[in-house]
Amino acid sequence: MHDRVADEIAELYEAQFGGKDRGRFRISAKLLSQMADRRRLYEDDIKAIHRALYERGYLLLDLETFFCVLSQRTFASYRRVNAEQLGLEEKEKPKGTKGPRRTLQ
Repeated sequence: MHDRVADEIAELYEAQFGGKDRGRFRISAKLLSQMADRRRLYEDDIKAIHRALYERGYLLLDLETFFCVLSQRTFASYRRVNAEQLGLEEKEKPKGTKGPRRTLQ
């Protein structure tokens, strides 16, 4: 069921509707459960659909009353935050520990 729903969602992403040739969209929780032939989607169902979509290059974002579907490629060019922007500095690690020690300034 999860693979079938993921395939249908991926097809919708590539389909022309809502004034766009293709791309991100939102879908209600009710409509997603109907696609899955379920009265209700449980957390495990949503996780399985999310994983199946992820394997196909898409993301399913749960926004409580509806879901958003986006391409993973959408996020590839987003700015990255590093320790400097967060006010974190790397300090020398104590002996016997793994990785750098980070503290707030």
